[in-house]
Amino acid sequence: MVDCSSEHDAALLDRIRLQLVQGVGPRVLQLLLEHVGEATEILATSRRRLLEVPRVGHLVADGIAEAISREQAGEIVARCRSEQITIIERGDDLYSPLLEEIPDPPDLLYVKGQFEPVDQIAVAIVGSRRCTAYGRRMSELLAGGLARAGLTVISGLARGIDGIAHRAALAAGGRTIAVLATGVNRIYPPEHAELASDITRFGALVTEARLDQGPLPGLFPQRNRIISGLSLAVVVVEAARRSGALHTARHAIEQGREVLAVPGQVDSTASQGCHDLLRDGATLVTCVDDVLDELGPLMKPVRVGQSPPIHVPRELTLDDRERQVLGVVGPDPRHLDELLRLSPLNTSTTLAVLTGLELRRLVKRLPGSYVVRSN
Repeated sequence: MVDCSSEHDAALLDRIRLQLVQGVGPRVLQLLLEHVGEATEILATSRRRLLEVPRVGHLVADGIAEAISREQAGEIVARCRSEQITIIERGDDLYSPLLEEIPDPPDLLYVKGQFEPVDQIAVAIVGSRRCTAYGRRMSELLAGGLARAGLTVISGLARGIDGIAHRAALAAGGRTIAVLATGVNRIYPPEHAELASDITRFGALVTEARLDQGPLPGLFPQRNRIISGLSLAVVVVEAARRSGALHTARHAIEQGREVLAVPGQVDSTASQGCHDLLRDGATLVTCVDDVLDELGPLMKPVRVGQSPPIHVPRELTLDDRERQVLGVVGPDPRHLDELLRLSPLNTSTTLAVLTGLELRRLVKRLPGSYVVRSN
């Protein structure tokens, strides 16, 4: 993490300089990094060498040669410090491991608010800007339920389903992250300024866009890959066939994320995009449990507070007794007698809890009275 109150090295300043070059978007930047090297090397390389990189033309090569100075980049860092904006670099400890594995991860993220370890257990909820009363109700139900279960809700701060999902997560006392297509200091739509402020207190505003970047049509589809990239799964609540939410679903499929969709009335044009996703293999969602059932094991366990590490998102819904018993069940089969001996609870309570965990598909009983985690 780069906290804007600390001293910044030349490498970070060069990354900012490169980010501000017109035409250096996520894909071009990825190609430059692969063919030339880090930002400092890219800025110092010859124009002829730059033109050998796929998708780098004369305008981009000229832009790199004429990039702003390190002093000017330093002024941007100073602005971030004064506006309480954190810059997170790819490769930093706070950079999401989920985002790191997508094909074209952002090199820099501008963040207002704070990331928490639990944000690695996140689900995106997206949908139409012109949602119906049904879409509003389902968005509130799913976002509120997921937040109460302990998951972070991610969306794009847009009108309609996005804004409803953010508000429902906050109302449930949970965390939510808004991924912006604009600069973190340029809230869009402007009527969501107060909502954005609330999100910074109980989550974060995140963007790869430069400071002061206003809304441009091409930036929103580009932003959607970050929404899905930060998430274990994407739930499309309501979407017509031309809805931008379908871009997020396509990114999720490309990134290997789960895609889920809420069905609507069969003759509703507002849900045609969802029905197309369901026909193509997306998981049907009617309640929060449908979402939790679809989420597989995490890439690596996540510790939330003082509780034992979380291996699958459904573990967030467990009470203290269930977590204590699950904590002594390992990834390798363990005999029931050994579990009863290791459990901090008495024998009858441990057996009852194990039965509950088995019904919730968190543990499996094997022949010979052995027990193992299901994941």
